[in-house]
Amino acid sequence: MKKLLYHFDTDPVPSVFDSVVAYDGGADHVTQLGGIHENNCASLVDGAIYTRAPKHKKNTAIFVGGSDLAAGQSLFEAVKSRFFQNFRVSVMLDSNGCNTTAAASVALLDSTTALQGKIAVVLAGTGPVGQRIAVMLAQSGARVRLTSRKQNRSEQACKEMEKRFAVTLEPVEASDAGSTVAALEGAQIVFGTAKAGIQLLNASQWQQHDTLEVLADVNTAEASGFEGIHMTDRNIERFGKRIFGGLGIGALKLKLHRTCIEKLFTSNDQVLDANVIYDIARKMTHAA
Repeated sequence: MKKLLYHFDTDPVPSVFDSVVAYDGGADHVTQLGGIHENNCASLVDGAIYTRAPKHKKNTAIFVGGSDLAAGQSLFEAVKSRFFQNFRVSVMLDSNGCNTTAAASVALLDSTTALQGKIAVVLAGTGPVGQRIAVMLAQSGARVRLTSRKQNRSEQACKEMEKRFAVTLEPVEASDAGSTVAALEGAQIVFGTAKAGIQLLNASQWQQHDTLEVLADVNTAEASGFEGIHMTDRNIERFGKRIFGGLGIGALKLKLHRTCIEKLFTSNDQVLDANVIYDIARKMTHAA
């Protein structure tokens, strides 16, 4: 029986990236549907859960993607609300690659350095990946500062994550060089999660920093968010600090994404969100 993956994308045009990884993860056929949201998904979910016998339902799964994390989370909850008894299929949330990218990033750090008690700063962290990185760092015992150019955006993101994941994050404004330096005071770990082409730290800001031990930038396009690091860096030492670049992280992200797709087809009751995906990533890094 063919493994069918239904990709519900909140954007009008579904992601090509997610389609490729879905096939590489073992799906026999991927149906991509754009413009899906909490109010128009019911009949699509019903079509997935009613059509196959119980022993075959594990061969159908749903992937929720798109660039808007809030919309993805609402859609994810709406999909799950249609399930009852054994009328369900496995489902995964990864809006904008938020869960797999964040899980790969934090798991790599967790396998190379102790996170418990460290001060970690997530620069430009109110986007999907930054939010999830902040959550996973906090769940690993770090004290996390989440920055945005606007204080109210940082505060709102922190409140939403506290409500959803029961973590405590410190909202911080970092709108210029001075406030960014202040945000890094006493920090051991810094993540860059800005959009492509936005520089968050110049070379002197991190190379001469007294307390920073680890830098990780998830950006996979030039120029890097941190001047002087390379996208292919993976646990490379520079200026006494461990460095992770976007492509260095990306290799594990892709492997993790494929592993999660494969896991969807092991049973019909898999629910892959941030916590589960992070657990998978940690097992992968610690087994390596």
